[in-house]
Amino acid sequence: MSAPSSNTPSTIRMNPPVFYFAASFILLFGLAVISNPQVAGEWLLAAQNWAANTVGWYYMLAMTLYLVFVVVTALSGYGKIKLGADHDEPEFSYLSWAGMLFAAGISITLFFFCVSEPLTHLLQPPQGEAGTAEAGRQAMQLLFLHWGLHGWGVFAFVGMALAYFAYRHNLPLALRSALYPLIGKRINGPIGYAVDGFGIIATVFGLGADMGFGVLHLNSGLDYLFGIPHTQWVQVILISLMMGAAVVVAIAGVDKGVRVMSDINMVLACALLLFVLFAGPTQHLFNTLIQNLGDYLGALPRKSFDVYAYNEPSDWLGGWTVFYWAWWIAWAPFVGLFIARISRGRTIREFVFGVLLIPLGFTLAWMSIFGNSAILQVLNGATALGQSALENPSMSLYLLLETYPWSKVVIAVTVFISFVFFVTSADSGTVVLSTLSARDGSPDEDGPNWLRVFWGAMTALVTSGLLFAGSIDSLKSAVVLTSLPFSVILLAMMWGLHKAFYLESQRQIAQMHSLAPFANSRRGRGGWRHRLSQAVHFPSRDEVYRFMDDVVRPAIAEVTDVFAEKGLNVITQEDPSHDNVSLKIGHGEEQPFIYQVQMRGYFTPSFALAGLGTQELKNRRYYRAEVHLSEGSQDYDLVGYSKEQIINDILDQYERHLQFLHMVR
Repeated sequence: MSAPSSNTPSTIRMNPPVFYFAASFILLFGLAVISNPQVAGEWLLAAQNWAANTVGWYYMLAMTLYLVFVVVTALSGYGKIKLGADHDEPEFSYLSWAGMLFAAGISITLFFFCVSEPLTHLLQPPQGEAGTAEAGRQAMQLLFLHWGLHGWGVFAFVGMALAYFAYRHNLPLALRSALYPLIGKRINGPIGYAVDGFGIIATVFGLGADMGFGVLHLNSGLDYLFGIPHTQWVQVILISLMMGAAVVVAIAGVDKGVRVMSDINMVLACALLLFVLFAGPTQHLFNTLIQNLGDYLGALPRKSFDVYAYNEPSDWLGGWTVFYWAWWIAWAPFVGLFIARISRGRTIREFVFGVLLIPLGFTLAWMSIFGNSAILQVLNGATALGQSALENPSMSLYLLLETYPWSKVVIAVTVFISFVFFVTSADSGTVVLSTLSARDGSPDEDGPNWLRVFWGAMTALVTSGLLFAGSIDSLKSAVVLTSLPFSVILLAMMWGLHKAFYLESQRQIAQMHSLAPFANSRRGRGGWRHRLSQAVHFPSRDEVYRFMDDVVRPAIAEVTDVFAEKGLNVITQEDPSHDNVSLKIGHGEEQPFIYQVQMRGYFTPSFALAGLGTQELKNRRYYRAEVHLSEGSQDYDLVGYSKEQIINDILDQYERHLQFLHMVR
């Protein structure tokens, strides 16, 4: 997965409070773990057991709330709201957008867990008899739960919050912006910066866990192919090499090359999936895929709240479901920012269901085909494969592929795919971390290069330290602990987003109230003939420029003077390109009133171009002076209005704004 990036950052720079808070915590943690890995590993494991026994129920409840919130929002009237101004159109076609969401669903961890996890659940189930067909069915149900709707629900929630406040309300593309409805301008103070800092900390440890599982998987592949030993120091070297490659890619901005490799990788991953499907027990795999899907959907409400309260006490819940929920939460800023950046102009409804369903289809198909292939072999007597899942899970996939034709070639391709996924995920991760720790840029700008280098080094440090402290158990423990405070922040973000949606609905109701009559004729005083002439006239750029100078600006200036005389906080803003002018009236902590007139060009309708040549027809454009409020274009044109009529229109919109402020008190 590679996030869209901008290679020409201009104003964006490091955000000191966020950076120093997050960097200090991560650096101290990493050094403490590396300096005394054995003690750190014991402490992390004890802390995870405490978290699982104490707040396991909370993680289960929180993840279900995130999912329910996004689904209910999408199905409600709020689902029609755009992630952007009302006039924004999606930057990418549905096919391109779906392809990028599809790419977001693939990670190197799919290779690590697709065989090892279902076999572990088969041989060490949370309840019931181990090693039976029923245990295998339960194993796939648990696998689907851990990789299913809950995880993509939290991604959709964070992506929706980031995109909504950045693109619709012009707030920073930062986690703290979702708290604006709750704390207002204080998002740019200690509270807001702490929110972003905790988001970075969770992301670094979530990314570190991904890198840790990935390097274990790669080390096993290299061991299988070339006999490279499976040791911690080899893994540290691999982490350093691949994170270094990712940072070089992030700095060089070779997006085109990386995206080409990613596209090739996607094709190879799909080819590997189809190979396992058709070279293995195809009919059985199709049957189990449908069975697994039905079992998952049927048990989803029950399993969402299943904390095994009536079972014998064990660490299963903390080691699996609680870990997964914490891991999804930790990855939410990373993936949420990626999907927010590619989704401007989408409605909330299409965004939510696109994010929930498009990546999910491939993920569940991958898990079902590989998982059921492995379960069938173990049930038929492949004890070595099952033992590997328990003792050396990173080798499990390769042992499964060993039983297929052309195994050496297939395993070599798998290692290559894993390597590219590792680099592209790490590349995207460093870019996102640099963006989360920066400020003053536009939503489409990425953080400075030096921040990418720094966060790449920090992620490598954390990953290496956790591998030394106890490998897989330490990775899981660190994710569970660092995600806990951020999960609470997500609940506050949910409250803020709900409040923002409520305010938006009240604004729409207020827009339906006309507190002052409109001018009898908005199109001049020349009678119906003049009005018809105006309707079929498509003015040029120069005509609209003159109209803006001669009519719009004097009208706004006159209103500004009167508002200022009344003691209101009035700001008139003019764009350097001279194609728009805006009036902003502040109301203290209340939402400000914004009235902007912006010149926009469109292709002239063919019926208005009679007599022009083909090339002239193709290039001819006309222009409108459109009214924009804080939520975007109002889709009407002022050209032809008199100064008095424009003043009346400003007052009409201002009175509607006052009605809105009255309704939300």
